[in-house]
Amino acid sequence: MQIGLIGLSYSGKTTLFQTLTQIHLDATSNQKRDSNQAIVKVPDERLEYLTGIFNPKKKVNATIELVDIAGLQKGDRTSAQFNTQIINKIKTNDALIHIVRGFEDETIPHPEITIDMFRDIQIINDELLITDLSFVETRIEKLEKDMMKTKDKDALKKELDAMHKWKEQLENNNPLRDLDFSEDEFRYLKNYQPITAKPMLIALNLSESDVKNADKIVADIQSKIKGKNISIIPFFAKIEMELSSMEDTDKEIFMTEYGIKDSPLNRMIQSAYNLLGLQSFFTVGEDETRAWTIKKGMTAQQAAGTIHTDFYNKFIRAECVSYQDFVTFGSINGCKDNGCFRLEGKEYICKDGDILNIRHS
Repeated sequence: MQIGLIGLSYSGKTTLFQTLTQIHLDATSNQKRDSNQAIVKVPDERLEYLTGIFNPKKKVNATIELVDIAGLQKGDRTSAQFNTQIINKIKTNDALIHIVRGFEDETIPHPEITIDMFRDIQIINDELLITDLSFVETRIEKLEKDMMKTKDKDALKKELDAMHKWKEQLENNNPLRDLDFSEDEFRYLKNYQPITAKPMLIALNLSESDVKNADKIVADIQSKIKGKNISIIPFFAKIEMELSSMEDTDKEIFMTEYGIKDSPLNRMIQSAYNLLGLQSFFTVGEDETRAWTIKKGMTAQQAAGTIHTDFYNKFIRAECVSYQDFVTFGSINGCKDNGCFRLEGKEYICKDGDILNIRHS
């Protein structure tokens, strides 16, 4: 899973990237001209608990790839900066996290002078809408020319109808993610990767003084933004940066002082998981405890295939225990004794937190 970080310049996007990845970037260097990428572990308290029980040689978190894309500015779509390379960097992501600046800092000038989170959200949204609209209009023009050259027009007409539907949506200033897509349209989505069809997580980068009012601030922005596959969460880049360098004990004290119950960055990653319709299952043992990422609705056989292709092809059964049952009864044997240990076939729909052991030939 690859997630792109986008936003206006000086929004705190790179600070977030550095905090999550523990990679230091020199903001003045050419290193960050287009994008920076890194693999990040997905935090999961359930995996930590299972690791404590089984004490394996190795613990493996699920991972995501983060892409920190160069900061944008109003009108960038028509500038040299907003070039094909940057557009492609955005398009290749499965989802986007839009970092929005909500903090004041006289030493870091805002590109629009003042702090206005809703305005900044609209600036980026407009740039992305226009980018998609430009592509769709170009595609329509090409399809119409192709229609005149071929006798077999059925496939072209299906796509042309879809492009006109997308064009109308975009011209009404609505992102493509709000549409219901046909089977054919899902194919076009995969081929063309329109930006506004991607799930969007809006992360409001607030100041330390906003910790207690964060929920109210989010609710205010949420009331102005409607649509599918979009979520809004708060985070505090400066606080998170300090937390990332602390020992666990110091972290707890620091978070208590600020009234933070859990890491906003953890919530951010979990929110991205939910937006993408993802969940985790676990494999456990003396050698390794591991979290595996799958799409919601996947069968036991499909989940087995994420471990190894042979597990899919030679699948027999899945030994299955739910994470909550495991916690309740303390062990796999405890689950067996209490009737919570199950043998599931290939059509079983995996649940989030299932602990699986795949039987295969």
